Amino acid sequence: MHPKNIVFDLGGVLININYQRTIQAFQQLGFPNFEEMYSQFKANRLFEQLETGHISEETFYQTLIHSTQNAITRNQITVAWNAMLLNFRIPSLQFLEKLKPNYNIFLLSNTNIIHKRKFDSILQEQTGLNAIDPLFHKCYYSHLIGLRKPYREVYQFVLDDAGIQANETLFIDDSQPNIVAAQELGIHAHLLKDKEWVEESFDYLISS
Repeated sequence: MHPKNIVFDLGGVLININYQRTIQAFQQLGFPNFEEMYSQFKANRLFEQLETGHISEETFYQTLIHSTQNAITRNQITVAWNAMLLNFRIPSLQFLEKLKPNYNIFLLSNTNIIHKRKFDSILQEQTGLNAIDPLFHKCYYSHLIGLRKPYREVYQFVLDDAGIQANETLFIDDSQPNIVAAQELGIHAHLLKDKEWVEESFDYLISS
């Protein structure tokens, strides 16, 4: 295909993620079944509400604090929740700069106010940039638009808001459920596998 538009996921595509670090950190705080609450492929109601902006940061903290008999603090929760966020893939970010003159490029990320604050900080430390937004024509963050992957509504929202067509759009994500949902709307989608970097696969993607 020869797309006019490319929609990128953030975690596992542009920034390295290790969900196991957050799972282990929460287990140490007194949540032995944390993986059932949140993982790469699912999120329970609390985390979905945080990632769609339907509850406040304070409600998120207080709910978790009262969900365990251990005495835990907001800061401990923040550190555990952010533990999954590692470092940005600098070559991938540089590749975006090469793509932008020739494609409409967008970011679609399931995220939340706590993570955004952290990955903005990581980005600044690595690159000096205050935010990733200028690298794209537009960024769509789940907690700001009130929708998250893998629900079909979020993909339709992006198509409508950006004024782009599904069959002219390539979506790149590292989670299979998100890929399937996009494909159901007619979006071309590629599952970025573990240790695969987008700039290394791009020529194949647009020629296949």
